[in-house]
Amino acid sequence: MKKNTFSEAKIVEILSLAGKSKSIDEICREHNISSATFYNWRQKYGSMDTDELRKLKALEAENARLKKMYAELSIDHQILKEGYELIKKL
Repeated sequence: MKKNTFSEAKIVEILSLAGKSKSIDEICREHNISSATFYNWRQKYGSMDTDELRKLKALEAENARLKKMYAELSIDHQILKEGYELIKKL
C-alpha cells in the first residue's frame, strides 16, 4: 500500500480550499491528486480544522492506551481466576 505523501494537516488545508472560490478539479490538479482521493478525504475528515484534527489524534492516542490497559488487566484477571480455580481444587 502506498504511503500517503500528505500530512493530515495538509489534507485539511487542501479540503478547506474547496469552500473558497476554487473548483474541486482545480484543487486536484494543483496538488496532483485524483478527485476520488479528494472525495475520500472529504468523507474522512469532513469539515475539520487543524485544532479539531489535533483533538481527534489525542483522543485516538488515549483510546489506544485505554484499550492496551484493558487488555493487560483482562489477562491479569484471567490468570488470577485460573489460580483461584486451582487453589479451590486442592
